[in-house]
Amino acid sequence: MKKLLSWSAVLCWLTVLLEGYDLVVLGAVIPTLIDQHHIGFTVASATFAATMSLVGVAIGATGSGPITDRYGRRWMLLGSIAVFSVFTAAIPLAGSVGVFAAFRLIAGLGLGACMPTALTLMAEHMPPVRRAFASTVTMTGYHVGAVLSALIALRFVPHWEPMFYLGGVAGLLLLPVVWAKLPESDAYLAAKAAPSGVQPTVLLRPVYLRATLGVWVGSFMGLLLVYGLNTWLPKLMRDAGYNMSTSLTMLLVLNVGAIIGLLTAGMLADRRGIKPTVLAWFGAAAVFLALLSVKASSSLLLNAVVLVTGIFVFSAQVLIYAYVTQAYPAGIRATALGFASGVGRLGAIFGPTITGWLIVVGAANPWGFYLFAAVAVIGLLAMSAVPRTTVDGLASVEPVAPSRPG
Repeated sequence: MKKLLSWSAVLCWLTVLLEGYDLVVLGAVIPTLIDQHHIGFTVASATFAATMSLVGVAIGATGSGPITDRYGRRWMLLGSIAVFSVFTAAIPLAGSVGVFAAFRLIAGLGLGACMPTALTLMAEHMPPVRRAFASTVTMTGYHVGAVLSALIALRFVPHWEPMFYLGGVAGLLLLPVVWAKLPESDAYLAAKAAPSGVQPTVLLRPVYLRATLGVWVGSFMGLLLVYGLNTWLPKLMRDAGYNMSTSLTMLLVLNVGAIIGLLTAGMLADRRGIKPTVLAWFGAAAVFLALLSVKASSSLLLNAVVLVTGIFVFSAQVLIYAYVTQAYPAGIRATALGFASGVGRLGAIFGPTITGWLIVVGAANPWGFYLFAAVAVIGLLAMSAVPRTTVDGLASVEPVAPSRPG
């Protein structure tokens, strides 16, 4: 518990909170941007802006991993926070949809690097037997940020500009604290002393191939669910006949469920193993996503189903990251986590895009929820193919060195 309350843990958690805030902020303001036709926004152009944001996040996540393994976790985190903060604060100043999307793209570069770097740092400050819980606790920051974003939206919307100013200023205030208090990872320093030169192709070596492919597919499906729901849930609820207040409340309830699920999943995964836990979580997510297609008879029942859906959908994805922190050695851990996150961000791009298309053609409810349920099943199948890990990594598939005579 002491390690979970260290400066490193707190700062990693706050960094992930920033990304969680950003995850929801655009989804929370999209209905207002469309209703007001702000700088010409339509459903199609809002989908474009959301997609550009996620393209930036995907590039940032994938590109940051090898750089982080070569030059350090601390410097990458500082740079990514700075980029995200400046361009998030600038978004309300955009004078056209193109500039708005460009600012979201550049902010996404910083955000994409934040989360895998923070998770790598947190994992390397914890013993292997606690890394699942460490990863899920860190990712509660993601959903606390999402909840804060939904609460602030309830207060400010339709005045949406302060939401971006708050996100940018929060990052700029965090930056000097990270500079002063965040140490470099001991695991990185030890790995740096050894011969280096991280190449992403190492992830496709036979010893890692099954884990890598399973993680990539699972992460793609997991983030398709996370971003598809968080970007468009308010609009889906509006189209289903709920008012704006109820629609934003559903977003809040979904992310409260995520926090509950993360704490539960992390403890269970450390006790029972990450792989069986992630399989159970994806399976339950599929069931409850399908249930969301059924019209609730009361607001209480609707809240309950959304809450439980949040418990399983979001922590299923985070357990994949926890798996990566156990499966790969320190010298390539940030690269593995960055690529898992980066490939996953392709799913994050696809999720809002296809959901936006379903909304445009008037078929999002119920077919969007059926699609999400099928995606959760594919995530389950992908993770069922990965080898189980021990606290020492992929011991079940690592080649055994031949004994030497004498």
